[in-house]
Amino acid sequence: REDWWYPNFVEETCPGLPSWEALNACSDQFARADSGGKGVFIGGPVDWLKHDAEKVEALGMNFEVRNAGSAGAIWAELDSGVAQNKPVVIFNWSPNFIGAKYPGKFVEFPTHDPKCTTDASWGVNPNALYDCGNPAKGYLKKAAWDGMKDKWPNAYATLEKISFTNPQIAEMAKLVDIDEMEPEEAAAEWLANNESVWKAWTN
Repeated sequence: REDWWYPNFVEETCPGLPSWEALNACSDQFARADSGGKGVFIGGPVDWLKHDAEKVEALGMNFEVRNAGSAGAIWAELDSGVAQNKPVVIFNWSPNFIGAKYPGKFVEFPTHDPKCTTDASWGVNPNALYDCGNPAKGYLKKAAWDGMKDKWPNAYATLEKISFTNPQIAEMAKLVDIDEMEPEEAAAEWLANNESVWKAWTN
C-alpha cells in the first residue's frame, strides 16, 4: 500500500483518525510557520507522480503539499516530527522498514475506484478527479524461472510455500536500512530468530 501516513502518537491529539475528514479537521496541528495556517503534507519527489495536490484540491482539504527530494528526505521529516512529538503526515508505503521503526497508520480516504482517476463525476466531488485514496489491497508477487520446477523441484516447492507478512518484511528491511547490516547478515539474523516461521516451508 502507498498513501498518506502518520505515526500513531498523532492520534492522541487528533481524534477520529485515520479518517481523512478527521485529519482535515486537525489540519492546524500540521501547520508550520510559513504555511499560512494550512497543514503540511510531506509528499514524495514530484516525479513520483502521486497526485497529492490534486487529492487535496478535490477533497477541499486545508493542506498544502511539500514534495521532498528523496525518500531519505521524507524519513528525515518523520524522524524530526517524532523526536519533537510534533504531528507529521507523510507519503509512505508498505512494506518498508518504517513499519518496524515507528508504529503508524495510513489515512483512510474514500475507497479507490479506477473511475476516480478518469471520471470526474465519480466520487464525493463530482467536479474533480483524485477524490479518493490510492488502491489499498495490493500485494507483492513471487516469480520464478519457468524451468525451476523441473530442474530444482525441492527449491520450487519451498518457494511456493514462502509467504511473508508486511511486519515481517518491515523487520527484515530495518535490519539493513536502520541497523546497517549487509543483506546476507540480515538474512542470517532473521532466519536465526524466526525458525518457527520458515521451518514449515522446508518440509
